[in-house]
Amino acid sequence: MAKADPWSVMKVSFLLSIALGICTIVAAAVLWMVMDAMGVFSTVGGTISEATGSNESNGFDLQAFLSLPNVLMFTSIIAVIDVVLATALATLGAFIYNLSAGFVGGVELTLAEDE
Repeated sequence: MAKADPWSVMKVSFLLSIALGICTIVAAAVLWMVMDAMGVFSTVGGTISEATGSNESNGFDLQAFLSLPNVLMFTSIIAVIDVVLATALATLGAFIYNLSAGFVGGVELTLAEDE
């Protein structure tokens, strides 16, 4: 392989990054729902509010901080950043490969048939 077209690499990496971002958001939502159904947030939230509370206040409210909309918003921001970075790094990798392939001639691939 003597050259990788950066435009093709960018399109493919963008589509794969979008798919990975969607999978990340769905996985975060499913994980949050499972943990909420198991009562993890209420148990840990109660312990934290007891530890940080005083007579005048109830302490830190973990359930309000880790609500589903907050978790999905944070996950979406991370997924968008991942899409941009993965696309840029793959395109940059194609440019770097093309530069190095110009010096050394690329990668030689030999295909053999099983007998």
